Amino acid sequence: MTTVPGALGLSPAQVADVLRAAGRAPSLHNSQPWLFRVTDDVIELHADPDRRLPATDPHDRELRLACGAALFNLRIAVHGFGFRPRVTVLPDHDRPGLVALVHRGAAAPPSPEQLRLLRAIPQRRSNRHPYSDVRVSAAEQRELCRAAAEEGGRLHIIEHRGQRAQMQRIAAEAHRIQLADPLVQAETARWTGVAPDRSDGVPLPAGGPLPEPQDRWVLRDFTAGSGQVRAPGKDFEQEPLIAVLTTSLPGPAGDVQAGQALQRVLLTATADGLAVSLLSHVVEVPQARAELGRLVGDSRPPQAGLRIGRGWPVPATRRRDVADLLLT
Repeated sequence: MTTVPGALGLSPAQVADVLRAAGRAPSLHNSQPWLFRVTDDVIELHADPDRRLPATDPHDRELRLACGAALFNLRIAVHGFGFRPRVTVLPDHDRPGLVALVHRGAAAPPSPEQLRLLRAIPQRRSNRHPYSDVRVSAAEQRELCRAAAEEGGRLHIIEHRGQRAQMQRIAAEAHRIQLADPLVQAETARWTGVAPDRSDGVPLPAGGPLPEPQDRWVLRDFTAGSGQVRAPGKDFEQEPLIAVLTTSLPGPAGDVQAGQALQRVLLTATADGLAVSLLSHVVEVPQARAELGRLVGDSRPPQAGLRIGRGWPVPATRRRDVADLLLT
């Protein structure tokens, strides 16, 4: 068994806790595309090339976004031990797989907000099930927008009836395009509806019921052949809160920034008792992503679409052991 070393003045057990928190980040199809190299004075975060999803994510944008989410968790977990992490993102142009370096910074106790987010890490879930029709309050929406802004992101709430209708059209067309792509469908089938004892992928209970024709927002989580079932009486909510995340930075650095902003939003939602699932297809299909960018009127392309509401508890998806995340 690989032993987790100490680093940054933390004991091996504390480093294992930090990496375990990082490994709880969301990723496309729960692929968990991250690895870590740990030495005395640095924790390196690397993208795992063996966990690429080239059909769905040919340019590795969602892979970098997932690594950004893991980086945010790592930062919060490090801060929980009483010092600031010093982070350098994409430090080496010759090694694009090296996402970030984390060094020890100045001593600083975690703030109440950081502790709140830290406690939310093991509680966060991607909730693909139906939500209630109780609306997300204006105060809760402002809190989610503030969370995105703290990490250089902007959360656009899609409220206007015409905008929502246009986004539904964009989402439906993106879904149709992906259904017609055999490579995307094969890739999705490999990663969804997996055995419950597998340490990655999306198991069947986490997939939620198949949407009915009247369910306009939830179109794609599993393929039709993955074993999902229709559940009469389990209609999805009619008017969830729909949001689109953009970030200030362009290119790969913007993808990592988006992951950190997204994870702060997700943890804030969790701490506030809200449920979230990602509308991934609207940013995976290039023409849909371009249309969505025009819809929200932001100069940067959209990084994530979110469905937010009030759900019921769902089980956690399994995660790889910390020992399996280590590079030597």
